[in-house]
Amino acid sequence: MRLLYNLIIIIIIILSPIIIFYRILKKKENPKRFLEKFSLLKVARGSGKLIWFHCSSVGEFLSIVPLLEKLEKQKDLKRILLTTSTLSSSKIFKKFKFKKTTHQFYPIDNPFIIKGFLDYWKPSAAFFVESEIWPEMLKSLKSKKIKIYLLNARLSRKSFKKWKKFKKVGIEIFNYFDYIFPQNRETLNYLKFFKVKKLRILGNLKFCENQKLKKNKPLSKIFNKHKILCAASTHYNEEELISNVHLNLKKRFNNLLTIIIPRHVERTNEIIEDLKNKNLKYVCHSDKKKLKTNTDIYLVDTYGESKSFYKISPVVFLGGSLVSKGGQNPLEAIRFGCIVVHGKHTFNFNEVYSMLDKENLSFNANNFKQLNKVIFNLLIKKYDNKKKVIKFKKIGSNILLKNVQTIKSLI
Repeated sequence: MRLLYNLIIIIIIILSPIIIFYRILKKKENPKRFLEKFSLLKVARGSGKLIWFHCSSVGEFLSIVPLLEKLEKQKDLKRILLTTSTLSSSKIFKKFKFKKTTHQFYPIDNPFIIKGFLDYWKPSAAFFVESEIWPEMLKSLKSKKIKIYLLNARLSRKSFKKWKKFKKVGIEIFNYFDYIFPQNRETLNYLKFFKVKKLRILGNLKFCENQKLKKNKPLSKIFNKHKILCAASTHYNEEELISNVHLNLKKRFNNLLTIIIPRHVERTNEIIEDLKNKNLKYVCHSDKKKLKTNTDIYLVDTYGESKSFYKISPVVFLGGSLVSKGGQNPLEAIRFGCIVVHGKHTFNFNEVYSMLDKENLSFNANNFKQLNKVIFNLLIKKYDNKKKVIKFKKIGSNILLKNVQTIKSLI
């Protein structure tokens, strides 16, 4: 199994010039920093003790930002290395003013490349987040006797079924970790199947709130003449559905403005093409143009802006849920008092959405007809969610405290 895995990685390395060139053209790769993935381009490490966190992309990174904020205040901790795999996460990292934390792209999971990475950074401990499991990296860390932890671990039912087919491999891989902290009981039970003993639930880090993100100018004055609907973290096909909802609801609300925040801003042009085909008037956030009274769609084509728009949007549709992506984290929108609408594909956040649905803070819509009806009903009502929001913020504060105390004890 490992020979096959390493063979696939070698093939990827051989084909990497073509793959990277294609990704640069698609604006999915940084043309100046892609060499970091080969451990060939590094920023200065600095001296002193360094711990390392690795996240896959934006959602995982944002979930540990509150941790990073707290850990940066530790005097005996000189450096924090954060690695991610996506261009979008690197762009959002820039919006934070971290003093001790350095960002690098995660290296390819090849023994030679990994050796160069670990020999340079020399982490005293490695914290992988959610479902980031890389066999060769784990093996190398273990051989160097570097402590390895899996934070906010998530193993969905779908992933468990795949791992179950390779039980022996799963037992070996999951037991590389010195300790695993599952985000829910479902994951805890799945990991027990692979004979993992060092397990402890600290709570889901997605409940925690970060404070450091740069504050944008208030938007309420710009949008106050409109009834606002926000569609955030949308994927392919979801923008089309939302624009159709807008066309339909515009007959009921003549001042309706729909804010679309795509998950991947490199898809902006294809979204614009669809808006043009429907004769919808749009404004792109990056153009910094004034809104007209007949503007239909405000398209947010920059990263890290969601917070500003949640503040002015009473109703938020969260993407990745009408298409089978597993949904996006609804808790940030909830913290701003929004009511969340989602599709049936929320398997990445089953536990969270179950709590929100029971509190009437989120509503399910499986198709266009339901989506249109649910959003209409929410737009004509006024909700006072302050007490419920405070409750969820307290949950987040307690989870953050547990995680910070635990990490301090480990490092």
